Amino acid sequence: MEATSKHFWKRDAIYNCLRHTDTHPSAESVHQMLQEEYPDISLATVYRNLALFKRQGLIQSLGTVGGVERFDANTDPHVHFICTGCDAVVDLPQMAVPQSLSQEAELHGGCHVESCQLTFTGRCARCGA
Repeated sequence: MEATSKHFWKRDAIYNCLRHTDTHPSAESVHQMLQEEYPDISLATVYRNLALFKRQGLIQSLGTVGGVERFDANTDPHVHFICTGCDAVVDLPQMAVPQSLSQEAELHGGCHVESCQLTFTGRCARCGA
């Protein structure tokens, strides 16, 4: 019973780590953030739970940024900006994802859109916009 209890503590810690950051971390970053409080947490445990959270719809993958998959616990439709210079991923909360994009995709694709991710790429102000 103790092992199961520890397992859920780790799972909760991983999910809470994602929920309380806006950096859109990679699995490796989540692992590093948790190491001090949970020194026995393995990178494999982090990966396994991130995959579970994705399947459950609790988090979303933003795809690969700089060759590394990045994650977001905010699954509401929102806009991202990814810097091609420093690989920063930031939310653009002042922008809304236009519903018309999903409707147009359904019209032209003959499909039902379940979600839409809108991501801009370019260089941030620090990298020389």
